[in-house]
Amino acid sequence: MKIFSYKNIWALVAAAAGLTACKDTSYLDVDAANRPPLSAYISFVNARPVNAALSFYTFTDKITPTPVAINTASDYYPTVFGNVQINITEGTNTSYKASYQFGNSATFTATGRPNGPIATFYHTVVAARTASNKADSLILFYDDLKAPESGKVKLRFVNLSPGAGTLNILNGTTPLFNNVAYGRAANSALTGETLSAWTLGPFQSVNAGKYAFNFKDSATGTTVGNSSTVTLEAGKIYTVFTNGLVQGGPAFGVSVLQHPVK
Repeated sequence: MKIFSYKNIWALVAAAAGLTACKDTSYLDVDAANRPPLSAYISFVNARPVNAALSFYTFTDKITPTPVAINTASDYYPTVFGNVQINITEGTNTSYKASYQFGNSATFTATGRPNGPIATFYHTVVAARTASNKADSLILFYDDLKAPESGKVKLRFVNLSPGAGTLNILNGTTPLFNNVAYGRAANSALTGETLSAWTLGPFQSVNAGKYAFNFKDSATGTTVGNSSTVTLEAGKIYTVFTNGLVQGGPAFGVSVLQHPVK
């Protein structure tokens, strides 16, 4: 049996210390103040059926440098993450038209909505109206901006036309998405095992080409509206959303937003 003396032990400790001294610990010398800040990235969309531009804020910080016109989107801007209050003002007014606190719910539910923006991730926040068209509201979607499969397009559809009801979406007569409720993205999940930050507001893989969107009331099959022909290019990422009003003005319409590939 081999016996270690204290002399042997101290020799081992000294050798271990020597090995430790050879390790690169330069990363420990980075001053916290010099580390790049973490941010969430948000694109803001004005989808209200009101012909007025909007400014978007996180808490009291104005994020959009210029107001966002109706049925358009801003660039993605870095901002805070986690439990975040997002606000909108209309035109030159300084009072908030709508405010919503994202991230103060422990679960994803229809009433609690998703958790807040995620650090380093991309999001879309939409200013819209409630289903009754009596108040302004805000909706947050998580954006997976990885490139589509070769030869494919990533497409998301969002129903944002108050009064249009739950919609089925077709390309001409070919079904694309079914039973999309107002304020929701096609194939999004609010309950069940598929529920996660990545499935709320998902993009679907579709073929590139020309699309003539046809929108039908899912309950009656009645055509609610349609779009002119839209060309979706391979390798690109799009959100298509309905806007305006089926009855009244501005009239029912369709907007196509292109997202950057990250």
